[in-house]
Amino acid sequence: MTPSGVFVFARDPESSEQVWSAMVGYPGDPRYREFYRDIGFDREMEYIKDYIDPSGVRVNTGIKYHRITSKSLDASQKDYYDIDVAMEAVEEHARDFLHKKEKQVKRLVDVMGVEPVIVAPFDAELFGHWWFEGVFFLKRFFELVNESRTLKLVTASEVIDTLEEVQIVTPADSSWGAGGYYETWLNGTNDWIYRHLHEMVERMVELARKYYDSSDPLTERVLNQMLRELFLAQSSDWAFIMTTRTSVEYAENRTKLHIKRFFDLYDQLTSGNINKKVLEYYEWVDAIFPEINFRVMARDVV
Repeated sequence: MTPSGVFVFARDPESSEQVWSAMVGYPGDPRYREFYRDIGFDREMEYIKDYIDPSGVRVNTGIKYHRITSKSLDASQKDYYDIDVAMEAVEEHARDFLHKKEKQVKRLVDVMGVEPVIVAPFDAELFGHWWFEGVFFLKRFFELVNESRTLKLVTASEVIDTLEEVQIVTPADSSWGAGGYYETWLNGTNDWIYRHLHEMVERMVELARKYYDSSDPLTERVLNQMLRELFLAQSSDWAFIMTTRTSVEYAENRTKLHIKRFFDLYDQLTSGNINKKVLEYYEWVDAIFPEINFRVMARDVV
């Protein structure tokens, strides 16, 4: 527990590597579905045109025909996906993870002399999104744990309720990234993005304060869309992908795209020459955060 009374649980790096690691983790198995192949981009325009925007802009549909096959292969060389084979991998991996956690518990009991708590938090988007079969893995693992005599699933609150005494600690700055700090998001592969992000924040704050009391709907739409583009450009996924080298061109292009759209809108607003068609397109293609309000950027940060 921290001096301010907040309970802290240390993340188990062993569990993280087994499930999350791009190199040795379960999601990288060749039998699992390939995230970066989608018929929205793979299929010929004549086939896909009725399922994407009438303008012809290609989008992800969620329908993916291919499996990972091999990390060393180009995306165009991937084999077709077989869900039955993928479910065999799910069964193998759920059992393997259970076996490894049971061994880990027994090892920790021998060393510590008390029942250990293994904390294994993950991004929710891993299961079902990046790792399509991840939800099936979780389901099967939970079923197997229910039969285990060694493991038990509990919440953090349930653990706290059993404690008679706690250690007072002050955690160091850290992250779930490689090395436990921020190297994944700030290194030679991605450091170029931050000067742009900092400038975008400065200009967003400047305009949010200038137009805070504005009642012009068009001005508000431009500023709200600028904030969307800023948030999208700030997505940690882009810097992460640049570091892991999994789909670098895509991550770089997405970053540059949102930066470009932001400054395009900035120039339109400050020049008084707003292109409604361009704005409408940006609002359509980047429609995240429907209730966004640019005025939050006008507040002083303490």
